[in-house]
Amino acid sequence: MFREKIKVLDCTIRDGGLINDHQFSEEFVRAVYKALSMSGVDYMEIGYKNSAKLFPASEFGPWKFCDDETINRVIDGIPSKTKISVMVDIGRVDVNDIKPKKESPITMIRVASYAKDIDKAIKLVNEIHHKGYETCVNIMAITKVLDNELVEALDQLEKECSADVIYIVDSFGFLYQETTEYLIKKAKSILKTKEVGFHGHNNQQLAFGNTIEAIIHNANYLDATVYGIGRAAGNCPIELLLGFLKNPKFDIRPILDLISKELIPLRDQIEWGYIIPYALAGMYNAHPKEAMDLRESEKKEN
Repeated sequence: MFREKIKVLDCTIRDGGLINDHQFSEEFVRAVYKALSMSGVDYMEIGYKNSAKLFPASEFGPWKFCDDETINRVIDGIPSKTKISVMVDIGRVDVNDIKPKKESPITMIRVASYAKDIDKAIKLVNEIHHKGYETCVNIMAITKVLDNELVEALDQLEKECSADVIYIVDSFGFLYQETTEYLIKKAKSILKTKEVGFHGHNNQQLAFGNTIEAIIHNANYLDATVYGIGRAAGNCPIELLLGFLKNPKFDIRPILDLISKELIPLRDQIEWGYIIPYALAGMYNAHPKEAMDLRESEKKEN
């Protein structure tokens, strides 16, 4: 339960933004950042840094683009050791829009990639790493990747990529503890110079259990969200994770206060968490899109 190397990354705003097109107010994001800072969380992923040329700003909130000026306004004046992270998708970011690290409030940039696009991910990560950022590659939809494809992707990442961390991502909430163990051990056996991370979705209410399993097998970077907020069934709840990690640097109380004041009222406005359609999507190793469409229809309880 206690391992000093473990880092906790909160993706409340980034993953939660997939529910409401990233339309969180600056006041809400500031409240999340303040609570995470007081709780000693290592990283806050504040959104995506996608290109405004590709996505109309009229349809998406500011956390789809995460310009440095907006981030600086939100974090200004809050004493904090919590580092700011953003995510980029291959083909949706203009690397020329990313300033050198010394000119930005962002510390870490994570590249989301499917195994088939790992060449593109490596090129993008190496360019971003050269600008001075900590970098990660998140291998998405890991449960759709054949074993030989995963081995090849991990081998390439070890030999050719500057990323500090490689994440195993259970995008569809399909994994059980045995398969989580297998994937983390596989990654650790190949990635000799990089840390391994885990990002779980909660379709079958296993995100927390699978995160514990990843910890047991020496994954040191762990994703979670406040009150489990995230697309569809959501993610590993950070309050459970901090309660499990017996590290005195973490204080769960500011997170519980944030849930009481901000997340419970928010849940009356947008929906996330375990429900049957998302559970079925998880059981079938399927993208939750059809389940999400059902929940937005008149037959949502059918």
